[in-house]
Amino acid sequence: MMESLWKLLYLLEPAPVTLITTAVAVTFGAAFRALNYGKEMERNRDFSEASITLDRSQALMIPVMSSFSLLLMFYLFSSVSQLLTAFTAVASASSLFFCLSPYAAYLKAQFGLADPFVSRCCSKSFTRIQAILLLVCSFTVAAWLVSGHWILNNLLGISICVAFVSHVRLPNIKICAMLLLCLFVYDIFWVFFSERFFGANVMVSVATQQASNPVHTVANSIGLPGLQLITKKLELPVKIVFPRNLLGGVVPGENATDFMMLGLGDMAIPGMLLALVLCFDYRKSRDTVNLLELHSSKGHKYIWYALPGYAIGLVTALAAGVLTHSPQPALLYLVPSTLGPVVVISWMKRELLELWEGNTPNLNDKDREIEV
Repeated sequence: MMESLWKLLYLLEPAPVTLITTAVAVTFGAAFRALNYGKEMERNRDFSEASITLDRSQALMIPVMSSFSLLLMFYLFSSVSQLLTAFTAVASASSLFFCLSPYAAYLKAQFGLADPFVSRCCSKSFTRIQAILLLVCSFTVAAWLVSGHWILNNLLGISICVAFVSHVRLPNIKICAMLLLCLFVYDIFWVFFSERFFGANVMVSVATQQASNPVHTVANSIGLPGLQLITKKLELPVKIVFPRNLLGGVVPGENATDFMMLGLGDMAIPGMLLALVLCFDYRKSRDTVNLLELHSSKGHKYIWYALPGYAIGLVTALAAGVLTHSPQPALLYLVPSTLGPVVVISWMKRELLELWEGNTPNLNDKDREIEV
C-alpha cells in the first residue's frame, strides 16, 4: 500500500503536473472558442456551413472510421508517413490561423490599425493583417518541420484540437452520450485487447511511431546545406508530449519513452462535451458569459461539473498508468467523470430532458455578448 502511494507521488513532478494543467486548459479554452465561433456563425449566416453538427449516424461512424484509420496507420504508416506529414502541416497552419485570428482582430480594434483588403481567395476577402498572420502560422509550421521540437508539436496539436472542437459540434446530450460511449468501447478495445487480434498493441504502436520528414527527404535529394540541422523523423501533432525530465533538457525525439503523451482525442472529445454544456449554460443564463463571471450564482453552469470531472478523470488515468506500469485508455476514465456528473446534476435539476433533446434558445437571444 505504501509503495503504491510512493509511486503516485510521481504525479506531483513537473511533467505530469504540466500535462494535466495543459490538458484541462486546452479543453476549457476549446469550449470557449467553440462558443464564440458559434456566435460568429449565427451573426454571419453565410459561414454556417463551416461547422458540422453531428447527427446519430455521423456520431456512430466516428469510432468506425477511427478504427479503420488506426489499422491503416498500423500497417501502412511507413508508406504514407510523408504524405501524412504534408497533410498535417497544412491542417496545422490552418488551425493555428483559426486560433490566432480573434487575437489579431482584438489588437486591430485596440490600436485602430488600418487593415486594407489585399486580395480575394475562394470568394473570400483577405486583409493585410490576415496575410501577416498567415505568414506567421506558415513560419511556425516550417520551424516545426525543420526542428521537430516538442513545444512546436504541442502548439500545433493544441491548435488542431481547438479548431476541431469549434467546427464539429454536438447538438444534445443524447448524441454526445452515444458518441462518448462508442469511443469508450473503442479506446478500451484498441488499448487492452488489440494485441490478441493483431499481435501488438495497435493504439500504442501508432501513438509512438515517428513520421519521415519530407523536408529532410527533399533537402537530402538536392544536397541542401545544413542538412544535419533538419530532423529526419517527426512526432506528428496528434498528441501533446512533455519530457519526463521536463527541467532536465531531454533531447526531443530521441526516444518515445522519454516523453509523457496524451492523444488529441483525449482532449477534443471531452472538449466537445464541455462546449455543449457551456453553450447550454450560455443560452440558459441571462448574464454575459465571461471567464470572471462563470462562478455567478445565476444560471446553472454545468461547465463547473464537467471541467473538474475531466481533471479528476485525467488524474485517475495517469495514476492507473503509474500503478500498473502499462498504457491506459484515457476515455475509460474521462467518459464517466465528465458525462456522469452532467447527467446526474441535470436529472436532479429536472433539466435532463432539455439537455437530452437540445431544445434551447438561439445563441443570439437578446444580443448578448461573449467576453473572453
